[in-house]
Amino acid sequence: MDMLTWRILIKGKVQGVCFRDFVKQNANKLGIYGYVHNLRNGCVEVIASGKKSDLDKLKRLCQMGPLMAKVDDLVWEKLPDEKFDYFDVRR
Repeated sequence: MDMLTWRILIKGKVQGVCFRDFVKQNANKLGIYGYVHNLRNGCVEVIASGKKSDLDKLKRLCQMGPLMAKVDDLVWEKLPDEKFDYFDVRR
């Protein structure tokens, strides 16, 4: 099973709307490991490691976001593979 690591950067009204918890819940359901955190510039950054099909699902979920969020843009890039033991919300 090929595991990939992606960085997903979400821009818009994505802080203060439970976006990190939304990402964590969905990552856990999909078996994705890594972390999510808020950036000082108002974006949310996700570092996610998993199967490509699951990462694609997480990316689509991030494009929608939780109910109160408004995603203006989402960019992702492949990172060097990294091993995580779980998915975490970082402060």
